Amino acid sequence: MKIGIVGAGSMGHAHAPSWKLLQKMGAELVGVVTNRPESAQAFAKEYGIKPYTSLDALIADVDILDICTPTNLHKEMTIKAAQAGKHVICEKPIALTVDDAKTMIDACDKAGVRLFIAHVVRFVTHYQAAKQSVDAGHIGKPCVIRLSRAGYQPRKSTDNWFVDSERSGGMMLDLMIHDYDYVRWLGGDVKRVFAKSVRSADPASAGDYALVTLRFVDGTIAHIEGGWAYPPGFFRTSMDIAGTDGVIEWSSDDAESLQTNLTNPPQVEADEVAVPSAKAVDSPFTTQLRHFYECIKNDSEPIVTAQDGLLALEIGLAAIESAKTGRPVTLNTGDK
Repeated sequence: MKIGIVGAGSMGHAHAPSWKLLQKMGAELVGVVTNRPESAQAFAKEYGIKPYTSLDALIADVDILDICTPTNLHKEMTIKAAQAGKHVICEKPIALTVDDAKTMIDACDKAGVRLFIAHVVRFVTHYQAAKQSVDAGHIGKPCVIRLSRAGYQPRKSTDNWFVDSERSGGMMLDLMIHDYDYVRWLGGDVKRVFAKSVRSADPASAGDYALVTLRFVDGTIAHIEGGWAYPPGFFRTSMDIAGTDGVIEWSSDDAESLQTNLTNPPQVEADEVAVPSAKAVDSPFTTQLRHFYECIKNDSEPIVTAQDGLLALEIGLAAIESAKTGRPVTLNTGDK
C-alpha cells in the first residue's frame, strides 16, 4: 500500500522514517503535502519522496493518508480521504470537539475505510509492560493511578500552532490526552473529572501546569499532571499504579526498567519477583504504524480504536471545562 503524509512538522518527521523501515511489509511512502511548498520540498528530499502541491492530488495517489497536522485540520482532511476511499491514520487528539470526532468516525464508517488515532503511548515499552502487568493481576485490583507528563512549551520558530488553543486545544488537550487515553486503557470508563490549571487562573501566564483528577466507574481514582512550564529541553514522564497487592512504578528521570513492588512478596530470590522490563528495539512510532498497517492488511482490530480517541477527547474537554468553572464535570460514558 502507498502512504502519503500531510504535514512536515515534528510528527511528520517522526512518522516518515518509520514508514521507510516498514518497506519490507509492503508499505511505500510516496509523498508529502504541506501548506508551505519550501517545507514540502525539503521534507521530500530528505526522505526520497514526492512533494505534492495539493491535498487532493496526494489523496488520489495513495491508499493511506497519514495526517500529521494541527488538530483543527483533522476533520476536513479525514472526510476528504474517506470520501475518496482511503484509510486514515490521524495524529492525536482526534479533533477539537466531540461533534467533529463523531463526524470523522461516521464518515470513515460510511465509506468503509479504517480510521486510526495515533495515541502512541500505548506503544511505548514501559507503558505496555505496565498494562500487561496489571492485566496479569500482578498488583491485584488497581485503586489509585498517578501519571505525569511535563516539559517545555513548544517553541516553533514559525506558526507555533501549539500555543493557539483554537488550533491545538492547549496543553490540557494536546499534551495530556496521551495520559487520558492510557489511563482509560488501564481503568476503563471515567465517570467524573475535576481539574485545576495555571492558565485557568491566569490566561496570560508564561507557562501552564495542570492537575486532573478522574473518578472511574468502578471507583478507581487517577491523578494526571501535565505541564508546559519548564525550560527548553526538559521533558519528564512518570507513572505509579497502586493496587491491592502492590505498586508499579516508573520514571523517565531515574529508571529504565519498570519496577513492580509487591506488598507481600513470595519468599523467593528477588529476581523471581515480577519486574517487567524491556528496551524498545524500534521507536514507538514504528511499532504503532506497523500495528496500524497490519490491521489494515488483516482487517483486524487495533489496540487503540477511533472510539478510544473520541473518549479520550471527552475527558480532555471535560478537564478544560472543569478548570475554567472550578466545578467537577460528570461524563455521559458508563454508569452514573
